[in-house]
Amino acid sequence: MDSRSIQRFIVDGYGPLAISGVPEYGRLLFIHGAGAGQASMFMRHFVARVASQGVQVLTIDLPYMQQMNELGRRRPPPPIKHTLVQACAWYELLLPLGPTPLWVGGKSMGGRIATMLASSELASSELASPEVQLTSTDIVANSPEGEALVGRIECPGVIVAGYPFHPPKQPNKLRLAHFPGITAPMLILQGERDPFGSVDDVAGYSLPSNVQLKWLQDGDHDLKPRRASGLKHAVLIDEAATSAASFVRAHHKESWQAVP
Repeated sequence: MDSRSIQRFIVDGYGPLAISGVPEYGRLLFIHGAGAGQASMFMRHFVARVASQGVQVLTIDLPYMQQMNELGRRRPPPPIKHTLVQACAWYELLLPLGPTPLWVGGKSMGGRIATMLASSELASSELASPEVQLTSTDIVANSPEGEALVGRIECPGVIVAGYPFHPPKQPNKLRLAHFPGITAPMLILQGERDPFGSVDDVAGYSLPSNVQLKWLQDGDHDLKPRRASGLKHAVLIDEAATSAASFVRAHHKESWQAVP
């Protein structure tokens, strides 16, 4: 299997899984956003570029996205408590199947899920909010294995493309309460004009020291620049992917030590 190859599977009880590249420096479970699955242009481009640089990338479609693909029409994602449980089940399934540590990350909503999985303060912060309301009963009922899977996962690092710091035009509804519970190194790849958190918005936040921000010039939530900027969308995605792969490589040795 070379860095350009993609292996595709249907995992019984879970759904489609694609594995891109070889795990020279690590593996990354990269979860899709709310409105587009692993086959979207952004996901395919970003994943291919990361995988070409020694980081194996695993992508999935969550159950609601599988239904979207089957029915051929859009639908909103379920409450995040359900996607959180499903993503955690995938992580626990994939963790022992490779020779290198498994990072977690995602695009937009997928990135938010990744940060929640990696946080030890989830139960006392966002899980207690009306938006989530996740109980131990929910965890058992929604887990494919019937086990209590949600809690902090011991991942070596987190990669996020387009973190939804807040809903568009609602800058006071921040989604940062669980960040202090993330001890692993985290990289956020963010467009300067992202309506979910622009460069001006984020400048006012107090982020933990383990969180590194990479700003993509004139990019929106999909890292797409305005035509007048003279920049190319593909170039910005390449830049983001290269930063992601470099971040994993930079933490390669410590990630082996961090995972039991």
